[in-house]
Amino acid sequence: MKWGDFFSIMERIGGRYFLFGGIAFLIFYVLFRNRWAYKKIQRKFPRSKDYIREIGYSIITIAIFTSVTVFFVKNPPVTQYTFYYRDIAQHGWFYFFAIFPLLFIIHDTYFYWMHRWMHLPSVFPIFHKVHHLSTNPSPWAAYAFHPLEAVVEAGILPVFLFTLPIHFLHLLVFFLVMIVYNVYGHLGWELYPAGFNKTVVGKWINTSFNHNQHHQFFKGNYGLYFTFWDRMMGTIRPDYDQKFGELGTRSA
Repeated sequence: MKWGDFFSIMERIGGRYFLFGGIAFLIFYVLFRNRWAYKKIQRKFPRSKDYIREIGYSIITIAIFTSVTVFFVKNPPVTQYTFYYRDIAQHGWFYFFAIFPLLFIIHDTYFYWMHRWMHLPSVFPIFHKVHHLSTNPSPWAAYAFHPLEAVVEAGILPVFLFTLPIHFLHLLVFFLVMIVYNVYGHLGWELYPAGFNKTVVGKWINTSFNHNQHHQFFKGNYGLYFTFWDRMMGTIRPDYDQKFGELGTRSA
């Protein structure tokens, strides 16, 4: 392993986390905290020690994500057996763009079933309890995982690399969108408009309110980007649509 590769990738992964988490925290938890407090999904704010815990575990997660990336992408004895490629012309521009929706569908499927597994009584205390210490999450909770959960979360990378031709830019864009949506999911405020959850498209899109309910009540709402699996498997919380609507009617 080249330490230059490790620190370069860690800077990229950590930079995204602190950039988008920091912007979200600054806007919602500092600058407009009081003005927008009435719209906060859970009215209370986390304590300072909660933010510190979330950031601390996130730094560990960033180091683990970096190690997994280096092992599979910067390690020739392993990389040679993957479908990782660097020349876009090898598979063409149509494939390059067409694969993006598939990446998010695959990840959402991976996340849903992995997430449900981690909620099994025998698994939860070992893998997932740390993340659920954030019952009222902030943007810093996006990567606040136990190290074992971080390894499982990082498993989506080898899934991609060993099943699909994957370009460096695929990974760059995918993980950029992933952290943005992860920060939004833990934001504590809903950004989609009232009634979005009942539109033709919005019914299938995961929301910050949806994931906040999961953190608050621990059961149901296991998806990441979409609600496909939750609605198909009957694990979406029965009060989700009603409570989402009530949030939209709040006034200062």
